[in-house]
Amino acid sequence: MAVLAAAALLDELMGRNRNILPNEKVKELNWEDSEYCKYFLVKFCPHDLFVNTKADLGTCPKVHDEEVRKLFEKSKGHRKVQYQEEFIRFCSNMVNEVERRIQKGRQRLALNSKQEITPSNPAQIQRNLEQINLLNERINGLEKEAEQAGNDGNVEQAQGLMKLCDQLKEERDILKKQNENGHWSATAELAAAQEKQMEVCEVCGAFLIVGDAQQRIDDHLMGKQHVGYARLKTAIDEVTGAVQSSRDERRNVKDDRKDKKEGDREKMERKKEFRDRSEHRSEKDRMSTDRREKKDREKVERRDRDRERDKRERDRKHRDRERDSGRESRSSRHSHRH
Repeated sequence: MAVLAAAALLDELMGRNRNILPNEKVKELNWEDSEYCKYFLVKFCPHDLFVNTKADLGTCPKVHDEEVRKLFEKSKGHRKVQYQEEFIRFCSNMVNEVERRIQKGRQRLALNSKQEITPSNPAQIQRNLEQINLLNERINGLEKEAEQAGNDGNVEQAQGLMKLCDQLKEERDILKKQNENGHWSATAELAAAQEKQMEVCEVCGAFLIVGDAQQRIDDHLMGKQHVGYARLKTAIDEVTGAVQSSRDERRNVKDDRKDKKEGDREKMERKKEFRDRSEHRSEKDRMSTDRREKKDREKVERRDRDRERDKRERDRKHRDRERDSGRESRSSRHSHRH
């Protein structure tokens, strides 16, 4: 203990790297190293709460470092949540233990309050008196026998008879005391019970006197055990809330990623559908264009054929006219010769 305190003091004054050589590389701080106390990183170390009390856990074997704690507080991830859950389990076990002690204390007080004080019984007193009278007669008779045995020289017999007399006298004295105190014992015990009514502290399980002096109550409330268990319960609630917030945040991130993936998938499906529709439309337009071009070509070809046919018809008519004109010309020349 003294060595650890001295080492902590030197670390505070000279730094944790006080023994590092000038040419030696300084180790980088990492809060996941096993040498650091997990509970101290999360909130506080329970070993520091109950020093020199009945609930003392002893000295923590791990290192408590404020700089490492700052690194832990800035970090995120499932590893940090594991540390917090382990802190909750350890503190919950301690709180459950004190809760069991509180329950036992309540049962003990309830049992004491239910115990009825047996009042003095006149019949029992009368029986005790009769027993006392019988013991007196027996003691007187034994004393006479012992005296006679002593006179006769039977020392051992006389000693045995006197020892028996002493035992009977003790029994007689007990009966007398019961009768003397029978009337007052119930009243005295009831007054004592009413004078000091007890209750159990709901935080640390200690027994308290109802209506005790305010100074004693304040001393209890400021005591290490009461403050320690109160701090444990508060820390459990705070760390549990932090763990739940971390889980909600991770769940929201997962949901966002899932929604993004679904959105991307829907987007890809829409793109594919649009592309397919575009391709189908393009194919349809291409087919329509091909049909239109085919019709146009057929129309052009048909027009060309019609033109060709008209041209041939015109040429034929022209040839016919020329032939007719030649015939008429020859006929005219022949008639002039004759």
